Amino acid sequence: MRPWLPLVGLVLFAILPYSTVDLPGVFDGPLNAPGTLQLLAICLVFGGLAAGYDLLFGRTGLLSFGHALYFAAGVYGTDVLVTRAGLPLWEAALLAVAGGTVLAGLLGAVALRTVGIAFAMVTLAFAQVGAILVARDFGGLTGGEEGLPLDVSGLPDALVGVANTANLYWLALAYLALVVFVVHRVSASPTGRVLAGLRDDERRVAVLGLDPYRFKLLSFTLAGGLASGGGVVYCLLVGGASPHITSSELTLSLLVMVVLGGPGTRWGPVLGGVVYTYLDHRLTAIGSSSAVASLPGVLRGPLSQPLFILGTLFILAVYFFPGGLAGLSHRMAARLEPIRRALLARPGRDPGSRR
Repeated sequence: MRPWLPLVGLVLFAILPYSTVDLPGVFDGPLNAPGTLQLLAICLVFGGLAAGYDLLFGRTGLLSFGHALYFAAGVYGTDVLVTRAGLPLWEAALLAVAGGTVLAGLLGAVALRTVGIAFAMVTLAFAQVGAILVARDFGGLTGGEEGLPLDVSGLPDALVGVANTANLYWLALAYLALVVFVVHRVSASPTGRVLAGLRDDERRVAVLGLDPYRFKLLSFTLAGGLASGGGVVYCLLVGGASPHITSSELTLSLLVMVVLGGPGTRWGPVLGGVVYTYLDHRLTAIGSSSAVASLPGVLRGPLSQPLFILGTLFILAVYFFPGGLAGLSHRMAARLEPIRRALLARPGRDPGSRR
C-alpha cells in the first residue's frame, strides 16, 4: 500500500459530513444525515476498538475474554464522573482513561501469571465480576440493569444535540486515527518485534534474555487503555451507559471482528470492526422490517436474527478467506494469476506484450 493512501482515506472520511450523496439500501438517508453519521461513528469506534484488541490478540498472541471490561470502564467511568460527580467532560474523560489503564495493568499483572486457556479463563472471570458489579448497582452509581443516561447539561454545546452529530463523528474518527497510529508505531518499534516474537515462540524470546511477562503486561495495559478511550467516545455517542457493554459477548464480538478482518494485519482489524458493526446494525433493522415479516416461517425465523446471519457470514468468511478480509486481494490475485498467464501464453501472442 502506498504510504499516502491512509492520509487520503482520513481526509475523505473527514469531509464525509459535508456530502449529501444518498446511497439507497446502504443507509436510510444521505451521508450527512444525523442517523447515518451516528451509525458511521459507532462503526469507527468499533474499528478502533478492534485494532486495539488486535494489539493483544493478533500481534502478541494473547487471547483475552475480558477486553470488554476496559471498554466498559471508559463508558461507565465517564458517565459516572459526569452525571454523579458533576465533573467537566474533559476531566472525567482523562480520569476514565487513566482509571481503565490502571485497571488493565492491575488485572493484567495477575492474569499474565497464567498462560493459554487458564489466562483466557482468568480474564473472563474478571470481566464477569465487572458485569455483576455493574448489574447489581453497588453504591447506586451504575443504574443497574436500566443503565445510566448521561447528564448532558454539563457537556460542551458542540457535543450535544442531533445538530452536532457531525462533531461526534469527527471525534470518533480522531479516536480511530489515534488507535491506528499507536498500534502501528508500537508494531514497527523494537517492542513490537518482541511482541511478535512472543506470539510466535515465547521461549525463544526468553532465551534471548528478555522478560516475556513485562512485554505482555505492556501490551495488555496499552490495549486496555485504548479500549477505555473508545469507551469515552462511545458514551458520548449513545448518551449513556448500559450493562450489555460489560458482557463477554462484546469481547467475543471483538474477536470475531479481528478474525474476520485478518489478525496481525495493518488494516484488517479496522475493516473487520467497521464491517461487523455495520452489518450488526443494518441486519437488526432488516430483520424487523415488514419485508422479512412477510416471508414464510422457514425463512423469517433465521433472517430475523442478526446474530444468526452474522455467524453464518463469519463461518463462510473463515472457510473461504482464512486470512481475513485483509488478505482477500492477495488471494484473488493468486487465483487469477494462472488465468493471466494462460492468456499471455496464447499462440501468436507476444509474451512481453501487455496489450
